[in-house]
Amino acid sequence: MNNNLKKRRRSRVRAKVFGTKNRPRASVFRSTRFINVQLIDDQQGETLLDVYSKQLTGKKQETKIEIASRVGKEVAQQAKKRGIEAIVFDRGSYRYHGRVKAVADAMRDDGLNF
Repeated sequence: MNNNLKKRRRSRVRAKVFGTKNRPRASVFRSTRFINVQLIDDQQGETLLDVYSKQLTGKKQETKIEIASRVGKEVAQQAKKRGIEAIVFDRGSYRYHGRVKAVADAMRDDGLNF
């Protein structure tokens, strides 16, 4: 993929998405093997929560989509413990399908609103 197209898509998404303390931005980073989700308060410029798929231990034969779903559930559980009920979803430069969609669906299923 052309990096210029990726940068343009990311800036287009970020122009519309802004997180606050009550409604943080859920930023998704996807590599070829792992997926990372951060809840970010853009007003203060701090990360409230970070879940990385490498931290989660599980079955060896899980697919990437199953791992992404587990990351989404973990984000939702930790967010609820911290009193966060609503988020703004930032898909970054990735299309909303596959692992990115699995993360979002898992967070919605566990009760986060966005």
